[in-house]
Amino acid sequence: MPRSVRLDKKTESLLKQTASMLKTSKAEVIKKSLVNACPRVLTERRRRPYELIKDLLDKGGSGRGDLSFRSEEILRRRFKKNHS
Repeated sequence: MPRSVRLDKKTESLLKQTASMLKTSKAEVIKKSLVNACPRVLTERRRRPYELIKDLLDKGGSGRGDLSFRSEEILRRRFKKNHS
C-alpha cells in the first residue's frame, strides 16, 4: 500500500546515505526500519512502570535510614547515572 512521507533535509540525507551503503532502495530502508522499530516501541509501551525501573532498584534492604525523606533525590541520581 503506497504511503507518502515528508522528510526534512537532514533525514532525507541520512536515508540516502543508508540506502547507498546497504546498496538498496530508500523504500527498503524505510520498511526494514519500521519492522525493527515498531515491535520495540509496542513492547516498551506494554511494560508496567515497575518493569521499566526494576533494574535500578536494589534487591533487599538498602541499609539506609533516609530513603523515606530522600527517595526522589536518590532515584534521580540513579536514573542520571544509568543514562549517562
